[in-house]
Amino acid sequence: MRRTSTLLAAMLALAAAVLFAMTTQASGAAATRIMPLGDSITGSPGCWRALLWNRLQSTGHTNIDFVGTLPTQGCGVSHDGDNEGHGGYLATNIANQNQLPGWLSATKPDIVLMHLGTNDVWSNIAPATILSAFTTLVNQMRASNPNMKIIVAKIIPMTPSNCADCGQRAVNFNNAIPAWAAATTTQQSPITVVDQWTGFSTSADTYDGVHPNAAGDQKMSDKWYPALVSALPGTSTPTVTPTVTPTVPGGGCTATYKIANQWQNGFQGEVTVKNAGAAALSGWTVQWTFANGQQISQLWNGTLSTSGSSVTVRNVGWNGSLTPGASTTFGFIASWSGTNAAPTPTCS
Repeated sequence: MRRTSTLLAAMLALAAAVLFAMTTQASGAAATRIMPLGDSITGSPGCWRALLWNRLQSTGHTNIDFVGTLPTQGCGVSHDGDNEGHGGYLATNIANQNQLPGWLSATKPDIVLMHLGTNDVWSNIAPATILSAFTTLVNQMRASNPNMKIIVAKIIPMTPSNCADCGQRAVNFNNAIPAWAAATTTQQSPITVVDQWTGFSTSADTYDGVHPNAAGDQKMSDKWYPALVSALPGTSTPTVTPTVTPTVPGGGCTATYKIANQWQNGFQGEVTVKNAGAAALSGWTVQWTFANGQQISQLWNGTLSTSGSSVTVRNVGWNGSLTPGASTTFGFIASWSGTNAAPTPTCS
């Protein structure tokens, strides 16, 4: 009996090994490991990471793993929250104190998303000095992984109350990044620059002149997404998310509704308002009716009013004026259950 049991155990072990091998082959390549690296804009809580993660998931880019020695810090949305967003850290200190190699050794990333330098700018460190630190960090990344893909941000604008010169310092630093990247990139380990500065408003997109609010998180996620997708190995063209063709009710204003991200019981929507007419618009109003009981809990870049299933969004002060051909986008977070059909918006 003991011999039979031993034989049976061996056969089960062999079957398990074969099944594991088949599963490994079927699953394909290992997940691409992505390290979000930065300061508090990345990590405290850095909710642009949550938006980016869920957008990648919803568009079919699921074989990924966000990595870092720091855990998720909230955001109220399910996501892979591992990161290296160290609040208050300077790029120059990270380089001078040799902190990055330990983080790389612990997490072994294939791609680094780096929004770093804000605290250096705040500390009035010269752009050349910050970029010298960037070079040190890049060399350490390549020592960890010779094929490292590095995506570096032009940092978002900053107008802290205690630093009148910081806004211009950020511009000066950002202006120096493209030339540095061009001189430092290689075919084996390319550096891509993502412009997080353009189109970002410290008054509309931050809560304190430095750190992004919900609207700012969305803008940052939107900027990261195409560069990151391009860096992923073996990816196909991202799945187009549901979009409703806009209507033009007697004027030149159109509205396009899009489901940008969707997860269990929740989703993120975007509506793009465009002046398709020949005359300038001084304001706009978008309306639609949800058919499946969806409820908006948060909206940015617009003024929301609801009545039952009917939704009305009007422009805010800074995005109401649209010249012919110009457009603006507002976004929202909402709940859904069972069905999440995209409504048809009207714009006036």
